[in-house]
Amino acid sequence: MISAQQQEEFEQLFPFIRQADSGFVKNFYAACRYLELPVGASICDEGQQCAQLSMLLDGVGRVYKLSPGGREVTLYRVNAGEACVLTASCILNQDSFPAMAITETPVRAVVVAPDKVRNWICQEGQWQHFIFGLLSHRLASIISVVEEVAFKRIDVRIAEKLARSLAQGNDSLQVTHAELAADVGSSREVISRILKDFTQRGMIETGRGSIRLLAPEAIEHLARQ
Repeated sequence: MISAQQQEEFEQLFPFIRQADSGFVKNFYAACRYLELPVGASICDEGQQCAQLSMLLDGVGRVYKLSPGGREVTLYRVNAGEACVLTASCILNQDSFPAMAITETPVRAVVVAPDKVRNWICQEGQWQHFIFGLLSHRLASIISVVEEVAFKRIDVRIAEKLARSLAQGNDSLQVTHAELAADVGSSREVISRILKDFTQRGMIETGRGSIRLLAPEAIEHLARQ
């Protein structure tokens, strides 16, 4: 059971619950529980069975693949108002989790047990709509990540990330070379070489865990290639 305040917060972030049948809403809140996790906490490891579906009230989770050599590729992030599509898929199919998931920031979430996730699919249209919408939206984004890793140059992908920061009104990023490597599916050494090249071309200035964007037009031009 979650508190009235948590229910109100949940309804603001997950509007499907406001459209659901009153009987389902009552059962939903009675079955859910509230969970807090610190930064860097493991949510699920590859090969594990998913113990719950987490719907985030606050914070960020990262879902990624880890190669045998230790290289990471970020598949997607889960933010407030979202849930993990791979968790939902694994619960519905009763499969093991095919990736890794950790918290990038402290996380607050409402969590649902696997049997409830499956049973409610057949009982409540709004829950079914929420789960299927989650699958549709996130699977499209995962395909996009695969296409980028397979077909786009790493320097272009880095430029795209920098250009997105510019579009949000930021002229700097707080990110390490290792974090950037995980985001674009490369190694830290390759990222360091590319950032060194960007620095020599006057596009950026790097600091400890930060990148300052000096030439927006050049960054955006490369991102469009």
